[in-house]
Amino acid sequence: MSTSPHQKTNYFVSLLKYHNNPMCGRYILIQKAEFLEKRFGVRVPDTVHLVPSYNISPGKYAPVITNENPDEIQLYRFGLTPFWATKANIFINARAEGDHNPENDPRFMGSKGIISKPAFRKPIRTQRCLIPADAFIEGPEKEKLNKPYVVYLRNKVRPFAFAGIWDQWTNPESGEMISSFVIITTVANSLLLKIPHHRSPVILHPEDEKKWLSNDLPLAEVTNFLNPYPSELMNAYPIAPTIKNPMADDPGLIHPAGERLIPEFDVHHSKDVRIEGMGSNKQYGFDELNPWGE
Repeated sequence: MSTSPHQKTNYFVSLLKYHNNPMCGRYILIQKAEFLEKRFGVRVPDTVHLVPSYNISPGKYAPVITNENPDEIQLYRFGLTPFWATKANIFINARAEGDHNPENDPRFMGSKGIISKPAFRKPIRTQRCLIPADAFIEGPEKEKLNKPYVVYLRNKVRPFAFAGIWDQWTNPESGEMISSFVIITTVANSLLLKIPHHRSPVILHPEDEKKWLSNDLPLAEVTNFLNPYPSELMNAYPIAPTIKNPMADDPGLIHPAGERLIPEFDVHHSKDVRIEGMGSNKQYGFDELNPWGE
């Protein structure tokens, strides 16, 4: 696969243009290939061309690490089409609870219905993947991406990995085989509720990433990973609604439009006091020349 995540777009992007608030339907990954290789202990083949993206949206191709090929970065389409589908329908997210918890109660402690959903019951057992990301985009349940936020992990923890599942579907008309993935979501943690958003992507702790890819992992242990990431290790800030356009993709998309949900102050040994992290606008305490806080 030599096509970049941004060049290899197709009609799926057009179809989804106005569906601007799937749960965790946009995310960011701007890391260079060498850093991804070091962080995840994988290699990026010469045939895979990675391009930084500030707006990975459904229909675009993005890096994944699968249980089938755990030592290599591959490019799969964001938006899963089950192998048995007769049409190119896609799933953007896979609810950990399945049909349970329709109210999205953050206190839900019931069974993980994903294991019995027709589109996901095979992948959750045998086709899991890591989805590298630097941050993701969410909006309030009502305003959606008209009022978006960049959500990131504190202390410069990036990239991290979403828990994902993948599948391969053959287009019955063209014969083309499409490899695709979906992000698993769970109930919102307290940070996401501040946006307020009712769901959260499953983010794996680094020590759990290889376990997630293990073909020997019992199903009970697989579902044990499907919980919200600790909110105290996350933060978010508002950005402009330009991110709604799935074709928009530049650093300006993540410039802050307001304060962080949780203040982050880091006092340096100088006259300056600034906030470290993502975002870039001096008006809100961000370093304009250093948007990622490195």
